[in-house]
Amino acid sequence: MGSLQLQDFVAGLVGGIASVVAGHPLDTVKTRLQAGQGYGNTLKCVLTVYRNESLAGFFKGMSFPLASIGIYSSVVFGVFSNTQRFLGQLRHGDPAAAPSLTDMTLASIVAGVISVGIGTPVDLVKIRLQMQTQAYNKANVKLNSTVPGSPVYRGPIHCLRTILQKEGIAGVYRGNVAMLLRDVPGYCAYFIPYAMFCDWITPDGSISPNPFSIWVAGGVAGAVSWAVCTPMDVVKSRIQADGVYSNQYKGTLDCMLQSYQKEGLKVFGRGLMVNTVRGFPSSAAMFLGYELSLKAMKRCQNATS
Repeated sequence: MGSLQLQDFVAGLVGGIASVVAGHPLDTVKTRLQAGQGYGNTLKCVLTVYRNESLAGFFKGMSFPLASIGIYSSVVFGVFSNTQRFLGQLRHGDPAAAPSLTDMTLASIVAGVISVGIGTPVDLVKIRLQMQTQAYNKANVKLNSTVPGSPVYRGPIHCLRTILQKEGIAGVYRGNVAMLLRDVPGYCAYFIPYAMFCDWITPDGSISPNPFSIWVAGGVAGAVSWAVCTPMDVVKSRIQADGVYSNQYKGTLDCMLQSYQKEGLKVFGRGLMVNTVRGFPSSAAMFLGYELSLKAMKRCQNATS
């Protein structure tokens, strides 16, 4: 039983790494679209980044998510699976009982809440690194020692250190309310559609879904989840990108109101297309990495025992 619980964390790590490699280029595009200026639509943004920064531009700030999202998804999947098992034991007397919709919802909420603790600093650093080379066009901003378009941070660790020095622990958790409002519904719209779709697509009589079913179900779950998440994701991106040069938002509600006043309701749909499109491959890779490594570990375990 003990080793089983640990396997979920290891499998989550593998899934997380797979998802970063699959999704990071589009993630860069998404951040630039949501918090940057002058990129226009998705295609124009892709071309601009490619023209100015070549292919490497899309993988900016990837080393940090690679390490951190590995740990992050390890925790999310581990917490989700173990909460589900705990609820199974508690409610049905069997940790391996097929989870009910309530069990899945509760486990998703727990995973969402815990994920914010790790995810907020990770996202903050990633967004600051993705945004720092973008030309800043506000004439009224007095930039201390930074020329617009020149990097403020030398890398992830320097970025984290700088934020800690200038803004303290509160600075590191900047945008955590927006992230909570994004991730709790987001994970419900992630794990539940995945389970349902897997169930639906797996042929009768076979015990576990085949890799193709996992890939499709994971992709659909990712797309659905990101469609649900995007409005709060815009708010979170803006709050977290805000600290590179100036502080114009006082908090989540203030950011929502300011964004709405300036750009109308459509601002909350920014990056919806790229989020949903990116959600498919990165989430398909995530679930595939998770399920396949889980299977492999169980096979090894059975072989040794």
